[in-house]
Amino acid sequence: MKPYIILSIFLLLGIKPVLAQNQDNIILSFNDDDGSPKASLEDISWIAGYWQGDALGGKVEEIWSMPMGGSMMGSFKLVANNVVQFYELETISEENGSLLLKVKHFNRDLTGWEEKDKSVEFRLVKITENKVFFDELTFERISVNQINVYVVLEEGQSESIAKFSYTRKTKE
Repeated sequence: MKPYIILSIFLLLGIKPVLAQNQDNIILSFNDDDGSPKASLEDISWIAGYWQGDALGGKVEEIWSMPMGGSMMGSFKLVANNVVQFYELETISEENGSLLLKVKHFNRDLTGWEEKDKSVEFRLVKITENKVFFDELTFERISVNQINVYVVLEEGQSESIAKFSYTRKTKE
């Protein structure tokens, strides 16, 4: 299951996603024949940090821990019109010599979108020096203090790419 439901919920809430084209192959899809490449969390540790930005018609924040115990833990929050729209809990874990990203979505009252024992999974497709390509979700390092995250959203028969531009939040 992919985050198809997200676009429907945004539209119901009156939120218009910021969409991007798949220029420069910013999104790749997983191919079972190729499998996932060898990788470790150290290869992507640059994702760790407290990130904030504007996307999906509101303010977004994403927080990633440093690698520990074979995983990185993340959280996401969207606030539009001064109200939390939804949350995500995320993990990237080392599995079978590669990486797997898992996401669970929650409404603002913490009721889950996915079934109790289910999550949305994104298998690793490719890693470059500044990009981590999971199946239809990409992290892109712009600088030490800027990253972009791209994710494919589906509504019926159409697809679009949502772009999240983040700046590292530091102590003030």
